[in-house]
Amino acid sequence: MKKFSIVAKDDRESLLVAKDIQRRLFNGAMSYSEKCPDLVCVVGGDGAFLTAVHKYINQLDSVAFVGINTGTLGFFIDYTVDQIDRFIDDILNKEPEVERRRLLQADVISEKGRRSYLGINEIRVENMLKTQTIEVFINGEKLETFRGSGLCVSSQAGSTAYNRALKGAVIERGLEVMQLVEVAGIHHAHYRSLGAPLVLSGSNTIVMKSDYVETSLLCFDRYAINLKGADTVAVSLSDVTFGIAHYEPVQFMRNLSDLF
Repeated sequence: MKKFSIVAKDDRESLLVAKDIQRRLFNGAMSYSEKCPDLVCVVGGDGAFLTAVHKYINQLDSVAFVGINTGTLGFFIDYTVDQIDRFIDDILNKEPEVERRRLLQADVISEKGRRSYLGINEIRVENMLKTQTIEVFINGEKLETFRGSGLCVSSQAGSTAYNRALKGAVIERGLEVMQLVEVAGIHHAHYRSLGAPLVLSGSNTIVMKSDYVETSLLCFDRYAINLKGADTVAVSLSDVTFGIAHYEPVQFMRNLSDLF
């Protein structure tokens, strides 16, 4: 990995760290390439990591990502800011183990055709203005009619993110699964749905259909689009993967305990 780029959180500390990393890697005989890097150095937290992956979403087969944490969470990131010397030394002198993770894919279907979007942590159909009625199908078999603000489908990586705030389960690293969780579901004598997280193997497809989506959003990671005109969203694990460059053993349980 001879060419690198840097994606940094837009705060003073992160930008200073990014500038230091660029100088030291350049002095270590690596070249800086914004357009065609082999390695993307992420400076910040998991939010910055999501931004970096989406920035290079069309060339994920040729880049890997490594991060140094100046933020609050780092499930994608192996180094803390006080480990910058080791961070630099590992990149210059070690060959990483590249862990490949599959992205989520949402296919949005309307009369005009099909549009596809990729998410790392989660994909949500959400409506904050009115109650959303959504028919939910798993591999063509109806599961339920949901009523509430929306539904969240998360990957293993996203199980510790927004999914956790919705009281979803935390999934162990390495499992290729999807998790379906309700967003403010309505439950009373007339309306009732599963009301619990549903964990599915990665071979499944979750289809959500609704007659009214005028004010609904499709949210994926840090982005959102209006679903106006669409009536179906199909979510599955994509064949597209992104790579995390590990130079040190992954400490998932330590990161998990640090979360709370």
